[in-house]
Order: sequence, then structure tokens, then C-alpha cells
Amino acid sequence: MRIAFMGTPDFAVPALHALHDAGHEIAAVYTQPPRPAGRGQALRASPVQLAAEAMGLEVRSPLTLKRDAEAKQAFAALDLDVAVVAAYGLILPTDMLSAPRLGCLNIHASLLPRWRGASPIQSSILAGDSESGVTIMQMEAGLDTGPMLLRASTPITDDTTATTLHDALSAMGARLIVQTLREMPRSAIIQPEDGVTYAARLTREDGRIDWTRTAAEIDRQVRALTPWPGAFTTLDNVVLKIGEAKPAPFPDGVAAAQPGEALDDRLTIACGDGQALRLLCIQRPGRGMMDAEAFLRGQPLPAGARLGAN
Repeated sequence: MRIAFMGTPDFAVPALHALHDAGHEIAAVYTQPPRPAGRGQALRASPVQLAAEAMGLEVRSPLTLKRDAEAKQAFAALDLDVAVVAAYGLILPTDMLSAPRLGCLNIHASLLPRWRGASPIQSSILAGDSESGVTIMQMEAGLDTGPMLLRASTPITDDTTATTLHDALSAMGARLIVQTLREMPRSAIIQPEDGVTYAARLTREDGRIDWTRTAAEIDRQVRALTPWPGAFTTLDNVVLKIGEAKPAPFPDGVAAAQPGEALDDRLTIACGDGQALRLLCIQRPGRGMMDAEAFLRGQPLPAGARLGAN
């Protein structure tokens, strides 16, 4: 098939490779333009752009599509069979959605209709879902509302992080989109309205730990928000990023404490509902992530110290 591929982050790269390896003709690759990144704020090309250029594919990076008549005309002139979209970052106007012969297909990282929107991977972990997956969806004007062509699922365990789930769903999406284009299911499943949830765009503040929440909720927050925005707390006005944590019992002889209070000198912290959490990996400002033992060598945290109180 003659395809336009539209994606930007690492999540989309395996699908681009899979489509290319399957022998499809990729007429153009659309991705977000280079953005300032790093301490020097030098322009950095997206992972999809770098992958496309390595394969010798044409790359297009319009700043907008909705108000760019020239970009829309150039897209229509590609004479496509289908467009494949994976975390592209721009909304496709309706005339572009209908331009390819078979329309536009989206690789969405959730089991629709659960978790429509911007952060389905993180939201599924935060909510304590038992599974996630990928849906190949026929795109329409609504936000992730289109008919479903193919789905596959994977479990979410107590060890699943946003990073591990991202990588699993990225590989799954690559397999599913190749299968979809090979089989082109004749009948699509209309999404039910029951069970619709929305995954809002994340902000840094979503990472702030509220120690009055349960240990399980904070554990999920840590796992869901790695690497960005990262779960964090404060100690004496210093921000500490938490890279890994696990629910733990109260130490012997300790019956109760205020949420955020250190229960011992091993980073066991009181949470809400009489529970506790053991911090396993922590990052101080300007330093790399380190395990609890290494952190405590440079920053002792005695019993009674209070996190998140300032």
C-alpha cells in the first residue's frame, strides 16, 4: 500500500520500521518539527524524523495542519491508500482524514473506549487497571472516538512502569498495524459509550506526592510517572524525585505516624490509611537517580523527619 506515516516520539518508531519492512510504500513521513532540548536548548529532531531519515524517507514537518491550505493540498497530492498515525501531536482536519482511499488509522495505546486522550499509558497505571493494550482505530473528527479495527491486550502487574508498558505497547502497535493492513477487517466495531474515560495531558504538578494517599496509590503514581514528569516530594524545601518505591509494613514498635513522616532510618515513610511506603530509588537536584543506600550515605533521613510538609 501507499502510505503516509504520521508520528513523533519513540513510541511511533517501531511501527514505522514495521511498515517499511513489510514492503509498504511510504510516500512521506509527517512529524513534529525539531524542538529546543537539553541544557543548551539546541534544536533536536524527533525520534521519528531520525528514523525516517535513516531509511531515506521524505520527512515533512508542518507547524499546523488545520490552517495550512498548502500542507493539506500537499497531503492530498500524495494519492494515498491510507495514512497511519501514532502519537503525531497535531489534530488532522476532516478533509485530511478523508483524503486517503482507506482513510486514516490510529495506533492508540489503550483498550478503547477506556483512556481516550493524551496520557493513556500513565492513566492506566495510575488507576490500577489490570490490563492495557493497543487499539487500531479508524480515525474520525472526535477525540479517539472512531470505530475499532483490531485490539490486543497485555497485563499490568505490580512491577509495571510507564517505561515498560510504553515499550510493550509500542512493539504491539507495530505488529497490529501491519496485521491490520494485511487483513483490512471488513467490519469495524463501534466504540460503546459505556466505559469511556479520558486521559488528560500530564503536567509536572501531577508528580507531586500527597502522602495522605494510600501506599498503593503512591506506588502507582511513582510507576506511572517515570520518567516524566516524575513523582517527587520535598524535604526542607529541596525537591526529591522518587524513582522506585514499594508498599512496606510499619517497623516493629511503631504504631502510628503523620503522613510523610519517616518511620525509621531506612526510608520507610508513613502514608494515608495507616500504611507505609519504602523508598528504593531517589534523586537529589543536580544528581543522578541512586538507590536508597547510596542516598542515605549523603543525606541521612532519621525517623521523625517529614517529607512534603513544606
